[in-house]
Order: sequence, then structure tokens, then C-alpha cells
Amino acid sequence: MNTTPLRVLIHGASGRMGQALMRLAAESPANWQVVAAVTRRAPAQRVVDGVPHFAAAELAGVPDFDAAIDFSLPEGFDPVLALCVARARPLVSGTTGLSPEQRGKLDAAAATIPLLWASNFSVGVAVLNELVERAARALPGWDCDIVESHHVHKKDAPSGTALTLGESAQQGGAQPRYASLRAGDIVGEHLVQFAGQGERIELVHRATNRDIFARGALQAASGLAGRAPGAYTMRGLLFGDA
Repeated sequence: MNTTPLRVLIHGASGRMGQALMRLAAESPANWQVVAAVTRRAPAQRVVDGVPHFAAAELAGVPDFDAAIDFSLPEGFDPVLALCVARARPLVSGTTGLSPEQRGKLDAAAATIPLLWASNFSVGVAVLNELVERAARALPGWDCDIVESHHVHKKDAPSGTALTLGESAQQGGAQPRYASLRAGDIVGEHLVQFAGQGERIELVHRATNRDIFARGALQAASGLAGRAPGAYTMRGLLFGDA
């Protein structure tokens, strides 16, 4: 059995998700080894806890890696995608706000490398999407409502996760409606309700810690290693239909 850890490049290492990725990888050295941490600005230290740090402008000089994980900004996305294509390495990205042109570049890159872009890397949410499609397919004619709750600072509504759940419901034949709540410091809650005559089904996912998203991204990077080029999903990796 191969016990060599996956060599990972973290792009956007100074952000909240980047820091979580660095910490979780360090806690599981048998699974992941961060070989490069890339930040937008020049790093104050070149090596921190044994991890080499690079500025985004130095991206071309990073050491070899098995997969890149990107949680950055749209303006920093193109270079890391180009690097992965040039080196034929998988890319996992959760960078939001990508332009239609950047989406097109993602689609084109999938012809040459394995990649996974997602608005939510929670393993639980991936399972919820599967359950929602199955429920919608089994309950034709039932009302479908999706209620999402987040902290007061979240601006987009409905959330990207809610819209993805809605797509799963539509694939099963339902026509979802959406409601959004912004309150306190809620990390993220998604309720999908199917209502029929005299009965109701509720499928709920509650996130209580943001580490679940970083942990899911690391698992996705491991899942892409060794795969053929293509656009993958968390749901596909979990259920074997990637």
C-alpha cells in the first residue's frame, strides 16, 4: 500500500480557508504534505513550519506538486489554472466570483487535467445533493422549497450551495423555490423540504465549523490524484460516478 503523502500546493494560503488547509494538512502528515504556500503579497518569511512560501508573482518557480488547491480571488485564478495545465497537475478550486470567460477556461482545462470547482466542499452537502435528487425523482408533483441560513455578512442570496441543491432537485423533476435568512454568525444551514398532501419530508445539513470545507477540499485533491482529465464533482467522487 502506498503511504506517500500527497504533495499539495495551497494557493491563497493567507486567507481563512488557506490557513485551515495548512493547519489540517499539518495535522495529517501521512496524507498531505504542503510543498508550497502561495500568497498574494510577498511573504514575510520564506519558510514557516517547514513549508516554503511564495508570492503569487513567483508562482512559476514553485516546486513540483501532485495537486493544487485554490481558494483565492478571481484576479489570481488564471495563473494557478495555467500552472496546473502547464504541469499537467490536478486543480481543486473554491474561488468564487469567476467571470464567464474564466468559466470557459475551466471547461477548456478539463480536457487536459482533472479539476474540481465547487461552491461548497462539505462531504455532507455532497451527500445531501444526492438525496435531494433521489427524493425529487420519487416524489413527482410535491412542492420543493429550499431554505438557507447564513451569517449576517454573507451578501449573495440564495447561496451558491442552495442553487446547487436546486439543480439537484430539478434533475429529479422538481421545481424548487428559495428563501434566504441572514442572522448572527450562522456558518451555514440548508433545508430542503418536500411537501405533499398530508405529509412532508425535510432534508437538512448544518455546518458548525468551517474546517469541514477545508477537509473536503483536501479529500477532493486526494480523490483527483491519478484520474483522467475531466471536470469532477464532490458528489461524483463520493458516489463513484465522477
